[in-house]
Amino acid sequence: MKWITLICVLTLVLANEVRAEREAGLELVLLADASGSIDAEELAFQRQGYALAMTDPEVIKVIQNSIFGSVAVTYVEWASNTAVVVDWSIIDGPEAAQAFADALIGPPRQAYGSNAIGAALLDGKRLIEQNDIRAPRAVIDFSGDSIRNSSGPGIEEARAEVLAAGIVINALPILRPEDGRRAGANLEEEYANRIIGGPGSFMVTAESRGSFAETVRRKLILEISGTTPETRIARIETARP
Repeated sequence: MKWITLICVLTLVLANEVRAEREAGLELVLLADASGSIDAEELAFQRQGYALAMTDPEVIKVIQNSIFGSVAVTYVEWASNTAVVVDWSIIDGPEAAQAFADALIGPPRQAYGSNAIGAALLDGKRLIEQNDIRAPRAVIDFSGDSIRNSSGPGIEEARAEVLAAGIVINALPILRPEDGRRAGANLEEEYANRIIGGPGSFMVTAESRGSFAETVRRKLILEISGTTPETRIARIETARP
């Protein structure tokens, strides 16, 4: 009798765990630079850019027209540490997208210090593997303004571990030529060779601060739809009117 009771209890527990699992067409980690080269104004600007992109009607349309009609998204900032700004959210329409955008704007900065790119990539992998979401695709969307790795695991070993887990890495290099602090003439080449990887991986580069939100919008559309630009390196030079 005790064994029957135990089996019933375990069955109920397992059933509850199955019911608790959420489904989406894509698991997307937005991994945004918050290292020392990104000041408070730039941090807020990046968040605003992602908020605008996520609530863009074209992005919503792509989500709703996808096979599952939804995507799972989390926004994480990285520096010496990583900090989850907005936890995993299922985006399936304008209301959910707006809730995600609203949650993104308010929280205080929690990531500080220098670059730990390898650790950030591995944290993105952990967030995908340990969530309660089941999806056929998983992508880490990495943005940053340098390729330096001051602490933690190396970029190459971390990248290899992420790719071995079947997770695609896309990238958004931040060049910022208008403020005299361009992150290096070879940043795009470095990101192409050392960051992005996996089937259909690509990166989209914004040439200026004014095109940042448009770059993010375009990148989200490509990632959610599962398509890639004609070349692995795409460039957005001007914002939409």
